[in-house]
Amino acid sequence: MALTMAATVERRSWDVLIVLTAPPHTTDALTTVLRLTQAVLEREQTLRVWACGYNTMLTQSSLGETKPADLRDPATPAPTAGALIRGLLTAYKGRFSWIVCTACSAERGAHDHIPEVRLRSDARLAATIAAARRTLYIGGA
Repeated sequence: MALTMAATVERRSWDVLIVLTAPPHTTDALTTVLRLTQAVLEREQTLRVWACGYNTMLTQSSLGETKPADLRDPATPAPTAGALIRGLLTAYKGRFSWIVCTACSAERGAHDHIPEVRLRSDARLAATIAAARRTLYIGGA
């Protein structure tokens, strides 16, 4: 009887993983994450964001590219969070990834995300953390 070895799957590693659980509408955690993301990527590092909770709502296609006009400057269109995330994903293709937790997304009825984001089960969070050299947790319990 010959023994055969199963092929090993080599997982990609990332320099930084940010797990974002803070609600996007109560603090400036999302802005902090987006600025930190851009700074890390400008240093030629790789980064993933794992979006949980209400952050899964940020990348819905229905939000479009721009938000309603800012009354302080109505002539200047403001991009939605999804447009900002899409811009980073396009500019740093292969070095940046935005992951939406499927459990959190389903719980909130957020199903139609922009095509650039990845949908992952919360069961894969531990493996995602293991694939990162550094993990930052931004949010609450």
